This record gives sequence, C-alpha cells and structure tokens, in this order.
Amino acid sequence: MSASVVFAPLMSLWLVYALAAAAALLVALALWRGLSGWWIRALALGALVLALANPALQEEERQTLSDIVILVVDESASQALGDRKAQTEAAIASVEAEIAQMPNTELRVHRLGDGDEDAGTLAMTALSEALAEEPRARVAGAILLTDGWVHDLGVVPNLPAPLQVLLTGEEADWDRRIVVKNAPAFAIIGEEFQLALRIEDVGAAPALGSEVQLTIAVDTEEPASYTVPLNQDLQLPVTLPHGGANVLQFSVEPVDGEITDRNNASAVQINGVRDRLRVLLISGEPHAGERVWRNLLKSDAAVDLVHFTILRPPEKQHGEPVDELSLISFPTRELFVEKIEEFDLIIFDRYRMRGILPMSYIENIVTYVRGGGTVLVAAGPEFGAVDSLYRSPMAEILPVAPTAQVVEEGYRPELTDLGRRHPVTEGLEAEAPEGGWGRWFRLIEVKQVAGQVLMSGPRDLPLLVLNRVDQGRVAVLASDHAWLWGRGYEGGGPQLELLRRLAHWMLKEPELEEETLTADVAGDAMTITRRTLAEAEPGPVTITGPDGAVTELAMPLAAPGRYEAVFQAPVLGLYRLEQGELTRVIAVGPATPREFVETIASGTDLAPLAEATRGGVTRLEPGNPDIRSVAEGRVAVGRGWIGITPREAYLTTEVNVVPFLPAWAWLLIAAGLAVVAWLVEGRKGAKAA
Repeated sequence: MSASVVFAPLMSLWLVYALAAAAALLVALALWRGLSGWWIRALALGALVLALANPALQEEERQTLSDIVILVVDESASQALGDRKAQTEAAIASVEAEIAQMPNTELRVHRLGDGDEDAGTLAMTALSEALAEEPRARVAGAILLTDGWVHDLGVVPNLPAPLQVLLTGEEADWDRRIVVKNAPAFAIIGEEFQLALRIEDVGAAPALGSEVQLTIAVDTEEPASYTVPLNQDLQLPVTLPHGGANVLQFSVEPVDGEITDRNNASAVQINGVRDRLRVLLISGEPHAGERVWRNLLKSDAAVDLVHFTILRPPEKQHGEPVDELSLISFPTRELFVEKIEEFDLIIFDRYRMRGILPMSYIENIVTYVRGGGTVLVAAGPEFGAVDSLYRSPMAEILPVAPTAQVVEEGYRPELTDLGRRHPVTEGLEAEAPEGGWGRWFRLIEVKQVAGQVLMSGPRDLPLLVLNRVDQGRVAVLASDHAWLWGRGYEGGGPQLELLRRLAHWMLKEPELEEETLTADVAGDAMTITRRTLAEAEPGPVTITGPDGAVTELAMPLAAPGRYEAVFQAPVLGLYRLEQGELTRVIAVGPATPREFVETIASGTDLAPLAEATRGGVTRLEPGNPDIRSVAEGRVAVGRGWIGITPREAYLTTEVNVVPFLPAWAWLLIAAGLAVVAWLVEGRKGAKAA
C-alpha cells in the first residue's frame, strides 16, 4: 500500500491560483488595517481556496516486480581458443548461482555466435535486442561475457544500469599473425606494384628470434620461401602472371605455444587486367570486310590498333615518285622486328605473300607465336593460291592446309559438337536471331592438320579452327564473310562476341580455358564450375577447408562441357579445390576471418563503455567474481566483485481516491470562520469604544 495527496481542481488551475493571490491580498490589507481577526479571515479564505483545489487522499495497491539482469554470452569462433570455452561455461554457472541467491532478481541469458558474412562479434546489437525485450525500469544490470573483441561498438545502447564485462583469456596468451596492410582489388598484368605485409607477434610472446620464414604462392604454383624480419612492415614487389583472379597466398609455420594458427596464413585475391590490348591488323587488300574488322577493333577504347594495309600490290605500280605516294615510309621493320613482342594479337586479314614482308619478318611472327604470341588468320580466296600465307614459314604453326578449292554458295555457320562444349563458342547459338544466324557465301576449303574445329560450313568443312603452338595460340577463320554478321545481313550474328571470346582465349584468360576448375563466391556459398572437352564425366571435386576438413562433391552436368555444383562453406577461410590434375584456391570471405584478426583477449575497447555506466572490466582468470547490490549512482565494480543496481520497480494493481471533505463541509468551515472573525472584530471594536 502507498498513500499520497492529490488535487482535482473544480475549475481551471490558473483561476485557482488567481483566487489564492486575491485572498492573500485581502489578508495583507486586513493586517495593514490592524484588524484583530485577520488570521481568522486568512483561515476562512484558505478554506475556500482548498475547497476549489479539491484535495483528496489517493491510496495505491502495488505489486513488487523483480529486477532483471541481462547476461550476453559471446560464443563466436575466437571464444573457442585456449581455455576460453571452459572459462565461459564456468562463468555462466557462477552468474546463475549468484543471481539465484539474490532476492527478487531474475537472469536473462542471451547467446550470440559469429555475425553473417564475417561481420565479427555483434555483442552490442545482441545487447540492444535483449534490452528491447525487457522493461527498462526493471533492468538492474547487464553482463557481457566475452574476450573483448566486439565489432559493433557504434551501436552501443543507452543502458539504465551498470554494464559489467567479464573477460575470458589469460595474461600469458600470445599469437603470431600475418597482416596484409594494403592490397589492390585490380592490378595491371605484367606491371609491378607494392603490397604491404607484416608478420608480428602479439600478446606475451617469448623471444623467438627476429626473423621468420615466409612462404608465398600464386594460385596453384609452387610456393617459394623467404627469410623476412619479424615485427616490421614489408614492401613486397608483385607482378600478376595472368588476367582474371590471381590468388596470392602468404603463410608462416605455426609455433608451439601460440593461441591459434588460423591467422598464420593469409590470402589476397587480385584481378589482373590488361592496360590496353595491342592489336596489329594486317590487311592484304581492300575488301568489304576490312572496314568491319577495323570498326570492331576501334570501337573498344581498351584496344590500341595498328592497321597495316596494302592498298596497291607491287605489280600495279604506275611509276609515281615514292615521295608523292606517302608522307612517311611505313615502319615495317620497327613493327615486325623491334616491337613485335609488344603486340597481344596479330590478325592477318586476306593477306597474300607479295614480297612486301620479307620471309625473315614471317619467321619473326612464327617465333613470336612459339614464345607465347597469338595470331588470327581471316582467310580469303588467296589462302588457296600459290602466294598463300600457307606457302611461308607460317605453315609450321597453322592448324589447316588449303586444298585450293573455294566454295561459293550460301550457308549458315554451325557449331560442331566440340564447339558446343568449347568456351569460345559455347552458348553462341542462344544469341542467334529468329530463324538462325545470317548466311555466309564463301568458304575456303581447308583440311584440319591440328587443333580443334569449333565451327563448320557446308559439307561439314572446317570453318573456325583453334590450335596451341608451344606457348602461343593460333586461330584460322576459313572465310572472309564474317563481315555479313557485322552488317546485320539476314539478322546477322554474334561477330563481336565471337571476336571478343577469340581474343580472350588467345590471351589465355582463365575463364575461356578448355580445361578449367573455377569457383564464384557469394556470401558463404561457393559455385564450383568445371569445364572440359572430354566426353567422360570428370568425377567429384575434392574440397579441403581451412580447418583441414575434406569434402567430396559430385559435379552434375549443367551444359555441354560444363559441370556445376554449389558448396555451402561451413567456415570462412581459404579452400583448396582439386579434381584430377586441376587445382584451384579460393577464399570464402577473408582468408583470415575477422574473429581471428585479433586473438589476444583485451578489454581496452569496452572499458570506456562500462565505466560510463559505473561498471567495469573484470578478468575471469583469477576466479569468477561475486555479484552485489549497490545503490544507484555508486561505483558498481571492485576487486573480486561486480554490482547491479536494484530498481524497486512495481505494478499498481488498484487506486482509491477519497476526498478529504465534501464541498458543503469546506463551505461550512469557511462560513464559520468568517462569522468568528466578525464576532471577534466586533467585540474588540465595542470595547475600544
């Protein structure tokens, strides 16, 4: 029960105040005039004012509510290091036992694991959600059981009671880790850049020397080891070997005594891009398709095109002076001898041997291909003639031999069975307009002597043939009518896409290799793709996780030559995929998850938050602290104990309001006092007379 006086004015409160002020003035006037009954008049006026204020006695019946203590338990991955899991369970049991002994107090336990997509430990978010579920007036305290590494300190809730941090871990813990300080998302292939790296010992590390062995590997290449200084920033020169994703792996050997080896390795995925694609287009003579080739190549701002065109063959000379035919002589020696290695792709468009390019230049091109260069031959009728490019040293690397026959009839290019599986032409049929691709009207008859036939013409004659020559690659298109697709004849065809894929295959882009094992990561889901030209199924893929767990995953057929499967990664980190002779390294999230970046327990970040609520950080290593009740506003932490603030919350179940006096009683009292005042003043006035 609780009683209090309340007022329910019979008129506006400001009017009651005005009447009270007027009564006070009247009493003051009576006192100034020296009336003997002024104090009785004051009581009468006071009774009238109280009657208007209508005082009442309010009695409440209250139900006492228990205090609530919130315990947020960090069960993230870093809490499994060392003895922290055992410390956590013992601390939970201790808090439960302490709270159970405190009268009228309840405990709410909330557990949280790792955040989604490597968000880390979201303890403040969990605490905010726990507070939202409870009445703030009943919250007597909050306890956070953690190793101190919380990754959402920007969402600290407004606590109505002390925050206590119980810190797991031991003072003697130490760890060796690799920290990648800066790594670009993209880098230019073949150009060196600097990557900042640091290998450091943190915590109570013993003296183990000032140097360490660092192992570096790119993708699945053989790793190399280097001796580097410990606890110093390193600037590593890196050059990407190929386009697409390049995975750089760094690792150091685990050391006895360190708390974990999960951060002894790190990986960086950098996409290799080409600065510009340098293309040399050699046109043997002007023809309808020449402009289409040129327009296609010039439409891409990333292409540097050098176009070498023979406008008039030597046999058609008219005797004009050379200085009247051109401003400068064409730099053939510079292109075909001095700078040929700088080109990414050389295209021969209807070229014939007329003595303009010496045989030594053609031999340079053959050497260029064998050393890793790429050549595309777009053949016309001259390819089967006596001055064919085949009648030169180029025959060593060409995958076809001409028969000297030219097929002149309308036909639609078709993909071969191999072409439907090859990444260069796979899926091109889906881009055909209604009714199929537009027709071509010429095909140079050739015989396949090497390589792979991806497209065919009438009577299954080879149309597009690809071949690998030592380190380089060669493609032959046995027709000069591809320009009809570019012009949109009869609906056209995917000339631009075909050329793009051809160029990327020649440049050895990983996504267009015939035999590849790749993986795309979205969140913790890994889509594994296996490309192959083999008829037989490739079998399951072996997946080795960062924790050493091995999983075999079946690869169902998704499209001709392409097998796909989705793998749900159980933990974040570096995964190794193996299938036959193919190996792939892929990172799901960072190679070192956020939970293992900082592993030494510390309350430095949480201490200011706890102290602002009169709480503090208490280590569990010496023992579990006692829990005490402290008054609001007092320090709630001490040696061996932590405190909560009882809130004494209650629920009102019934309210009774009883007026002090009825209105007529107040009026009677006021009238009686007024009469007494009149009598007193009248009697004293008569005596004075």
